[in-house]
Amino acid sequence: MAYIDKNLVPGEQVVYKTRLHWIVIFWSLLFSLGLGIAGIWLLAGTPGLAAASAATAPSAYRIGGGALVVVALVLFLIALIRRNSVEMAVTNRRVTVKVGLLSRRTQEMLLGRIESIGVDQTVAGRMLNYGTVTIRGTGGTADPFHNIYHPLEFRHYVQDQLERRVGPDALQPPPRTV
Repeated sequence: MAYIDKNLVPGEQVVYKTRLHWIVIFWSLLFSLGLGIAGIWLLAGTPGLAAASAATAPSAYRIGGGALVVVALVLFLIALIRRNSVEMAVTNRRVTVKVGLLSRRTQEMLLGRIESIGVDQTVAGRMLNYGTVTIRGTGGTADPFHNIYHPLEFRHYVQDQLERRVGPDALQPPPRTV
């Protein structure tokens, strides 16, 4: 069960969940892929091995290739764990972000304390649908959440919950009596 689901208060419901975009593991994936291919190449044997000493070189290449494959897998698993250890949710009462697996850092902002919410997306972010959501609370505190998957939907759900909390009549000025 997710952290956010376990820490709901009575009457609170999760409206929207998101996570980090896969772009956060892109460079780790590329590096791991390069190491893995090099390791498999060494494990399978290279054309230059025939010229090398038959007694020592093949086993050294196999050990090195195996080590490269193991390092590639470990790096990729670390990146996956990093991505999957971040939870972001909008409930009918607050916005919650949890970061970490063994150690944990949470940021929570009650909907009543939110003044504004903004989305920043680069060109790549618009094409791949990720970006930074900045929630500004009362007192001028700004909490940016980077590399969020579907940032515009996240903003939409926060705004929708703010509207539901306040109601459409609260946005209109009170009628003036003469």
